[in-house]
Amino acid sequence: MGMKEAQSKKGQESAERVHREAMKEERRTEARKGSDLKKGGERFEERAMSSDRRGKD
Repeated sequence: MGMKEAQSKKGQESAERVHREAMKEERRTEARKGSDLKKGGERFEERAMSSDRRGKD
């Protein structure tokens, strides 16, 4: 459920908080990694390879 679709004010605030925290975590990860994380389909593939324990060769 997105921020705009939340039924109550409390739900909207909660969704916004989760969104902000996710953005912070992504920035920390990108800083640690030294480059931007992939977005969209590329990111899905990157996560799939990681979960399968397959690396890029």
